[in-house]
Amino acid sequence: MFDFLGGTSPWVLVSLALALLFTLSFEFINGFHDTANAVATVIYTRTMSPYRAVMVSGMFNFLGVLFGGVGVAYAIVHLLPVELLINVDTGAFGLVMVFSLLTAAIAWNLGTWFFGIPASSSHTLIGAVLGVGLANALLNDLPIVHSINWQKAIDIGLSLIFSPMMGFVLAGAILFGLKRWRPNARMHRAPELRMELKNRKHPPFWNRLVLVLSAMAVSFVHGSNDGQKGIGLIMLVLICFLPAQFVLDLGSSAYQIESTREAAHYLKRLYEKHGNDLVAPVGEAATTTNASVASAASRTTPYRCEIAHTPATIQRLLANLKGLNDYTMLAADKRIEVRRDLLCLDDGAKQLGKLQMLAPREKSDLTRLRKDLTTTTEYSPIWVTLAIALALGLGTMVGWRRVVETVGERIGKQGMTYAQGMSAQITAALAIGAANLYSLPVSTTHILSSGVAGTMVANRSGLHGGTLKNIMLAWVLTFPISMLLAAGIFWLAVQFL
Repeated sequence: MFDFLGGTSPWVLVSLALALLFTLSFEFINGFHDTANAVATVIYTRTMSPYRAVMVSGMFNFLGVLFGGVGVAYAIVHLLPVELLINVDTGAFGLVMVFSLLTAAIAWNLGTWFFGIPASSSHTLIGAVLGVGLANALLNDLPIVHSINWQKAIDIGLSLIFSPMMGFVLAGAILFGLKRWRPNARMHRAPELRMELKNRKHPPFWNRLVLVLSAMAVSFVHGSNDGQKGIGLIMLVLICFLPAQFVLDLGSSAYQIESTREAAHYLKRLYEKHGNDLVAPVGEAATTTNASVASAASRTTPYRCEIAHTPATIQRLLANLKGLNDYTMLAADKRIEVRRDLLCLDDGAKQLGKLQMLAPREKSDLTRLRKDLTTTTEYSPIWVTLAIALALGLGTMVGWRRVVETVGERIGKQGMTYAQGMSAQITAALAIGAANLYSLPVSTTHILSSGVAGTMVANRSGLHGGTLKNIMLAWVLTFPISMLLAAGIFWLAVQFL
């Protein structure tokens, strides 16, 4: 399975091992940092014992990573502009980029966990990625508009903003429905707050069943969403250190390669029809950008995508793929070239799709075309998926104590009832599951916490101002702090390149 390591220099092996350790450490920390989001209600209500709850949660987190796909993974990766992505394989640059964002994310995650604040690993990682992109733009005198993939950032930002709101409203609505349906049921009573956890009574059977099933569902969707972020990071690491083996999926079938070829042919026809509407304005901007990069010695982006060069890029890609049925038949430098061309063409297709004069059918075709262009660059080897699943699953089994009490007792002025726990967990599972369908990263922490807050309002239990203030501060500060940390580390490291 690891034959690709043969002939690799000891320095590269050591650096690769360190980078993989950092990535797996982030995912391990993510596991215990977010564990309470899945187990807080079942532990607090004594639906399950703490250790049984975290074991089950760890197992379902593991399964979530295995079956979650890679859509969210590459949504995170593509926050970076295409110019950065096509240069991940250029030696020390990729190393600096990955270590900068991982160091920042790990530092903030550990800090918030230590103080028992339900902060978001998703916000932290996304902020770190944005920080690297912005720092790269400042170092190269690039316009801020070219620093990150703003459209992707806006899409993800909206999902991170509206998902907690959805959690607040939906959880409150579910609880309201339960109170109307069974107003006097025992599920609306809070556990005995002053009693030790081990001496509290179990919830009623049906409440207990729903709490257990919803906790499993939250753990599964958490694994499928958050686990993919680690997969994306590991793929960046592997492309950085071993580009010849990982820039393309060497296990791609002849059909997948043929689909990529056909997509390039179709893009060529579309470009010949509509390309003139893109070349003039983008070409002028590109000239200015290239001059700025040259003045900065292009320290971090030696290769760039230009929309005006799309015909030449298509021709080069088709020449490399002509008669090819197996990527292993390509030379190492040609694999790197093919990946760069595919990423540039995908970016060009995205720009083309914004033209108003395109017919609806052409826009639909472009969406499918982009999937065919990236099918052999957006992938994950099974051992990568297993490694991330194991790190997240093991991390889930530790560290739960610091946040369970916060979620159970300190968000509302009264303790959480069984019905409130059910409502919050069902909401979290539905919201994160919906985000997975659209390959959008969301915060399990904030969805569940806002869901609990929504049930407190619906139950007229009141909200604990101090805890909410800490959660909101963590929510507001996570982005800027993780961005500044990652940007600062990246800037310092680039000075030594």
